[in-house]
Amino acid sequence: MSVSSINPATGEILETFAETAPAALERILDQAVAAYGAWRRFSYAQRGQAMRQAARILRERRAEYARTMALEMGKPLQQGEAEAEKCAWACEYYAEQAAAMLGDQPRVTDGSRSYVRFDPIGPVLAIMPWNFPFWQVFRFAAPALMAGNAGLLKHAPNVTRCALAIEEVFRQAGFPEGLFRTVILQNEAVAGVIADPRVRAATLTGSDRAGSQVAAQAGTHLKKMVLELGGSDPFLVLEDADVDQAARTAAEARLLNSGQSCIAAKRFIVVESVADRFLETFVSEMAARRLGDPLAPATQLGPQARLDLRANLHRQVTESVRRGARLLLGGKLPDGPGCYYPATVLAAVHEGMPAFDEEVFGPAAAVIRVPDETQALRVANASRYGLGASVWSTDPARGERLARELEVGSVFVNGLVRSDPRLPFGGVKRSGYGRELSEYGLKEFVNIKTVWVA
Repeated sequence: MSVSSINPATGEILETFAETAPAALERILDQAVAAYGAWRRFSYAQRGQAMRQAARILRERRAEYARTMALEMGKPLQQGEAEAEKCAWACEYYAEQAAAMLGDQPRVTDGSRSYVRFDPIGPVLAIMPWNFPFWQVFRFAAPALMAGNAGLLKHAPNVTRCALAIEEVFRQAGFPEGLFRTVILQNEAVAGVIADPRVRAATLTGSDRAGSQVAAQAGTHLKKMVLELGGSDPFLVLEDADVDQAARTAAEARLLNSGQSCIAAKRFIVVESVADRFLETFVSEMAARRLGDPLAPATQLGPQARLDLRANLHRQVTESVRRGARLLLGGKLPDGPGCYYPATVLAAVHEGMPAFDEEVFGPAAAVIRVPDETQALRVANASRYGLGASVWSTDPARGERLARELEVGSVFVNGLVRSDPRLPFGGVKRSGYGRELSEYGLKEFVNIKTVWVA
């Protein structure tokens, strides 16, 4: 069987790739174990040297990688270059910080010497999505490899060019042959890889449905998992917020990556007294974003990554309108080829509508009016997801107080939710478990070992 990369702007098949054959997969797994056996004995300085070289390659070729992202999944060029730059930053961050974060930690006990050490565990399978085809991979790979592990990448089929380019980055950077490899597999073949004793752990970024399935497979074989799943992030605008700034940031938060982000703001919960003013600016900002060819430098909003994804997005919009939501902007399928969908704003959204209950993975915003802070908090937490949240108030202490009550993994006060190598990233409820990034992500795939000496 084979998989294909399809340009979402035109519908053109870019390239078709043969799946990794069973015999080739066996060789890749054996090579990963052998490479890990050598790599785990490299010093942090030696690992860091290779990781810094990966960062240099990413920066030097960022325009090329941005074009690949644009062609395979529709990301506007400027955003693709920024993604490559962020990957380089993560590589440098872990090259600099891993030794201190993973150094032995002394403990006072009844022994003459006691300490905790952090050892790598072996090859880790990463099952990654298409929406941030470089960043999702590097935010796993940079810490996992710096910790001394090997990496196996099963990427989304529609971004196979990106997957192979990432493998080449690590090869050219001087990592041992076989330490990081891409495997091209159908989803049905993943269970066999997870079951293989040469694979010690797995991580998945994707839908909560996919997370449940893979976690069940990993649990059967007692394999560690990290899951970063869906989100329906609330964006709370209180009556004392800088409303215009909140509305401008709201448009950016909703339309980044053409709305295809797990941590994009999706439910805009606005206190009634400032709702009209917020909507006026928000709709204007959403309407101003230029929809078009992701290869055109001026494009701010590209196509959706696949036709089936666009169809589901449109279903969510139209069904929400059928149930009483008001369409203020967009919501119409454009004529012509490609997977384009316009910036869309729905008002009068409430529980029981797809725009509220489901993860809306595209440029459609749900605006919900509430009478006060208490109701804003209730509505924000009335979701099966718990990834990120944004709170807007001119009183930072008030924002921090609400942050303690929000059932999410990240809260940003007066800013849009984003990932940062210095901060842990992940969620609660149906948004998954475990953490990526920071020292918490670095320690997900290590053996936390106690050493006691009499």
